Amino acid sequence: MSPDGGAHRLAGAEKSVLDRLEEMNRAAELGGGQEKIDEQHRKGKKTARERIAMLVDEGSFVEIDRFAVGHVHIGEPETAKRRYGDGVVTGYGTVDGRTVYLFAHDFTVQGGSLGVVFGRKVAKVMDLALKSGAPIVGLSDSGGARIQEGVQSLAAYSEIFFRNTLASGVIPQISLILGPCAGGAVYSPAMTDVVIMKEGTSYMFITGPDVVKAALGQEVSFEELGGARANAELSGVAHLTAATEEECFELTRKLLSFLPSNNAELPPRVESSDDPDRTDETLDSIVPTDPNKPYDMRQIVRSLLDDGDFFELHAAWARNILVGFGRLAGATVGIVANQPAYLAGALDSNSSSKAARFVRWCDAFHIPIVTLVDVPGYMPGTDEEHGGIIRHGSKLLFAYCEATVPKVTVIVRKAYGGAYCAMGSKYSRADLNFAWPSAEIAVMGPEGATKIVYRKELEKSRDPSTLARLVAEYREKLANPFVAAERGIIDAVIRPQETRRELIRALSALAKKSEQRPGKKHGNIQL
Repeated sequence: MSPDGGAHRLAGAEKSVLDRLEEMNRAAELGGGQEKIDEQHRKGKKTARERIAMLVDEGSFVEIDRFAVGHVHIGEPETAKRRYGDGVVTGYGTVDGRTVYLFAHDFTVQGGSLGVVFGRKVAKVMDLALKSGAPIVGLSDSGGARIQEGVQSLAAYSEIFFRNTLASGVIPQISLILGPCAGGAVYSPAMTDVVIMKEGTSYMFITGPDVVKAALGQEVSFEELGGARANAELSGVAHLTAATEEECFELTRKLLSFLPSNNAELPPRVESSDDPDRTDETLDSIVPTDPNKPYDMRQIVRSLLDDGDFFELHAAWARNILVGFGRLAGATVGIVANQPAYLAGALDSNSSSKAARFVRWCDAFHIPIVTLVDVPGYMPGTDEEHGGIIRHGSKLLFAYCEATVPKVTVIVRKAYGGAYCAMGSKYSRADLNFAWPSAEIAVMGPEGATKIVYRKELEKSRDPSTLARLVAEYREKLANPFVAAERGIIDAVIRPQETRRELIRALSALAKKSEQRPGKKHGNIQL
């Protein structure tokens, strides 16, 4: 045999292998086939790979387990055609130059249903994210567990849930719900840090409309039961919603920009052109002189943050409290603020849970917490008492007391009773506590307190102006911030217009804060 003939055969074999690889790549790209892709587009949805390409930096995505195939199912011949990828695309890429790991359900392959191989792929990419200390982003669009694979598909879900738990507080976990997500499938996104839902095409629920009708006789649509609006406004499952998939990815990229890649790193810092010494004179008059008149706390939040940029979470749920991210002098901060424009800013069960989880999230990822207080107390009434306001309200106290990141609190107006304690107070271990001159710090509102403290005098008086006089006296003697400052409960009374500057100085001084706590496995927060 001539040397040339051997080389020719080797070249031919190599070409054959490359041809096969090209053929396999084309098949993988098509997923469930062109018909299924066209159907996905007709529904206003992108394919798994299109979605990933829209999220990550151009050309940065590296797919893994591209050619994995699922099991042959019951009732199918051994020769049945199996699709590469088994209904999920996994891999890693970069977002603004930082590594992220991803998995995206491929609805064109068996409705994106989860089988054994599908589950192994997701578990593998989550393990890689944990070992690499990088965020994991999941794009959900799935029909749920693959019935043909029986209990093994449920076992695969449990493997994912376990990894969600391991990753919690270690790496950021973000879930985008871009299509159906029902039954056991909802629990993995629910265990992640943030859920973003696409309006109109996505839904999340445990049992669908048919089951609800059969069990309870209730007629309800998919959208009413578990659409983006229902989960953003009523259940609180969704933190953010968007009208388009493109907007979902924009929100994800912006959210990642505030977060460190893992809990061993500090949040990224950006260059800011917003003067750290900037003042805002409008803040001197933003709080109404009438203590019962509402105003929008968002105006204050935006005035304080760099370029007025407030990335609010859960905006439509538990609207009596605001939570979200922003920056001060280029550094990420978490904002927690009562909202007097809704329910007077009083704390109820939902707002307590909302704020508590956000405080714990910030604490897990070294994000300082700025708290703006205007709270008249906990919400009264049988509905709240029977709904567990004591249990839920304690979560917020627990979260603030547990958190060891820098914590700076500003009392803007009311800070009454137990709600004062819960909102990052001095003795819940906030590091620095400031107050505006308009602040009122007391066990209860001045009018109610006056009726108790001066009960006998009020009973004797026939002058209708007596109550007003005594309320003013109570405010002067007990409820104003200067009294609290004299007793060391407030570290400084500051001019509202200078709040941004004081916050930046305080956080700069606390940047290297270190605080030791008793060693333990974990606390037993009232879940």
